[in-house]
Amino acid sequence: MRRLVLFCHRHAGLIIGVWLVVLVGLTLVNRTAGADYRDTVNLPASDSSRAQDLLAQVKGGGQSGDSERIVFATSSGTVTDAQIRARIDPMLAKVAALPHVSQVVSPYTPQGQAQIAGDQRVAFATVSYDAPANKVAPSQAQQLVDVARSAGQGDLQVEVSGQIAMRASPPSLGGAYIGLIAAAAVLLITFGSLFSMVLPIITAAVSVGSGVAIVGLLTHAINVAQVSPQITALMGLGVGVDYALFLVTRYRQGLLAGRSPQEALGVAAVTSGRSVLFAGLTVCVALLGMFTVRLNFLYGIALGSSIAVLLTMLAALTLLPALLRLLGMRVLSRRERRRLAERGPQAEREGRAWGRWARGIIRLPVPATLASLAVIVLLALPFLSMRLGISDAGLDPKGTTTRASYDLLAEGFGPGYNGPLVIAGHADGAAARQAVQRVAGSLSGHEDVAGTPQAMFAPASGGGTIAVLTVYPDSAPQDKATADLVHDLRDRVIPAATQGTGTRLYVGGTTAVDVDFSQALTQRLPLFIAVVVGISFILLAIVFRSLLVPLTAALMNLLAAGAAFGIITAVFEWGWAGALIGQDRTGPIEPYLPVLLFAGLFGLSMDYEVFLVARIQEEWHRLRDNRQAVVRGLAATGRTITAAAIIMVLVFASFVLGGNRVVKIAGLGLASAVLLDAVVIRSLLVPAVMALFGRANWWLPRWLDRILPRLTIEEPGADGTATDEAVAPEPASAGR
Repeated sequence: MRRLVLFCHRHAGLIIGVWLVVLVGLTLVNRTAGADYRDTVNLPASDSSRAQDLLAQVKGGGQSGDSERIVFATSSGTVTDAQIRARIDPMLAKVAALPHVSQVVSPYTPQGQAQIAGDQRVAFATVSYDAPANKVAPSQAQQLVDVARSAGQGDLQVEVSGQIAMRASPPSLGGAYIGLIAAAAVLLITFGSLFSMVLPIITAAVSVGSGVAIVGLLTHAINVAQVSPQITALMGLGVGVDYALFLVTRYRQGLLAGRSPQEALGVAAVTSGRSVLFAGLTVCVALLGMFTVRLNFLYGIALGSSIAVLLTMLAALTLLPALLRLLGMRVLSRRERRRLAERGPQAEREGRAWGRWARGIIRLPVPATLASLAVIVLLALPFLSMRLGISDAGLDPKGTTTRASYDLLAEGFGPGYNGPLVIAGHADGAAARQAVQRVAGSLSGHEDVAGTPQAMFAPASGGGTIAVLTVYPDSAPQDKATADLVHDLRDRVIPAATQGTGTRLYVGGTTAVDVDFSQALTQRLPLFIAVVVGISFILLAIVFRSLLVPLTAALMNLLAAGAAFGIITAVFEWGWAGALIGQDRTGPIEPYLPVLLFAGLFGLSMDYEVFLVARIQEEWHRLRDNRQAVVRGLAATGRTITAAAIIMVLVFASFVLGGNRVVKIAGLGLASAVLLDAVVIRSLLVPAVMALFGRANWWLPRWLDRILPRLTIEEPGADGTATDEAVAPEPASAGR
């Protein structure tokens, strides 16, 4: 590690040039190639996938592409008035001529008569595409929205709903720039030096910019969700500033201790640099653990996020040393440089406030442990009522066309019209057709069904007949009642109607896909958690040569995850303080978010665990006194951990200012987890528990010590401890 960092320091011009070439080159290539983000969910064995396959086989009108709705409503008169129709018909003709549009069903045709609401104030036209949404360019999606809304003037409102309409308003980075500005302010206060403040921001920006470009290029090789760039930036900016902060802090401490810039950087490399390397690899391992869920929707998010973290780690270990070469002693404030020149080097001193805090915890470890656990458990209680599900367009930001169309459909037809179910199956004989009709008859009186149009029987491209039955639920797509209806159709209604006929009918549609996706993720979540926790435990055991340190770290991270999930449940599902972040409605938590958040926060929390415990381990090897090691480790790192946590919280929280609900949840979940981790767990619970365990913290069976590979964060004697103030260890006791 020392050789790598010092090489980059000596060849600063080369390293900076390489990073600039990488950033500019990747950005240009990404812009030239474009991005092909796809929110594709592949569940080959599910009912919804089988239904979609059958719909694609309908001869001459296969629903292989997405279907949009143009919803219009009038505030005076009815939609059947001549003046309204005179504005709608030409608009629909223009839509029919747009790229990829295969069919437009107007409510003014016999085929679309059911698309006019009972009070005749709301109606919709169905627009069928010959390609899925991800194959429709954002500019073409925007063209559909613009053409449709051009007819809306005065008393006529026209909006568009569907996956293609959503591509016209992709997720944004929200207030990420505000977060960076706030982070810069914290760095300036922490260091008192403008140059020290700029360094972490530059390294994070360069690495995240490169990471986002790589994610854009990945879209041409694998399925990458639309929200991936925002998640990539979220993770990269958060850890990027922190990693640079850890290194700059240790480097500055070395300069103040009288070391030359090269010596100070060498010490920073073998201490904080190794901590950054291990922490970054742990975050990547946690994120890549999402592959154990075996759902292609998560692969792009996992790869993009891990690439961003890997690049920020590399930038901290290569680009940052090169930039330090250019700045030299200017990373210190003028007052610090003047004091160093006048008074000479000074031994590193512990933060007085953090020293007093640490000694207080050591004196009262049991009350400190109980108090911190009480806070965590209280925050985690809402997690027990978390419901996983895909939020519908009713939770889109106000002012978007998808949100407006959702509200119009719900007002005119009922909320279920925003997410119809589609029952499909082969109906080649009279018995099969009769079974389909029996299903339709059963649904006509179902208490959870708002409407069921007449069943359609269409020839299949490969021969035979395919039955298509549309079902409009009485509840919104995201409601639990709708998921219950899907299960009722599959478990009771369809089997009862088709018994003895050999007919197989499948429940599909976007809402059914969401139900299957949620169920698949819920079933695989325990395995994912076990894999991430297990791998993290092994890595920490290898580094710290201990069993209790990784065990307590794993348990504490699970508690932090529970508390973070409790907070997002209270805000986004219960509605607590939702108005403060622009959420005027509540809904379930997207099923993939617990996977993403757990991987992210479990990995990120390891940053502080490694940074704190590594410093405690340094003091333990030097003093062989557990209590003194805990006090000195916390006193030396408390200020840095607090500053790093504040920065990460500000960056994560800034994403809450964005309009996309998924990005809001991810930002708030990670921000709350990091804040709780730094303030309660690392600053209170970890030192209290380590004080209670005493020397047992560093116990490792000899047989296991021989088996585990050697990987230490600090190098004996490389950190310059010989020049530190000598401290006589206190007599050993059972609690040390």
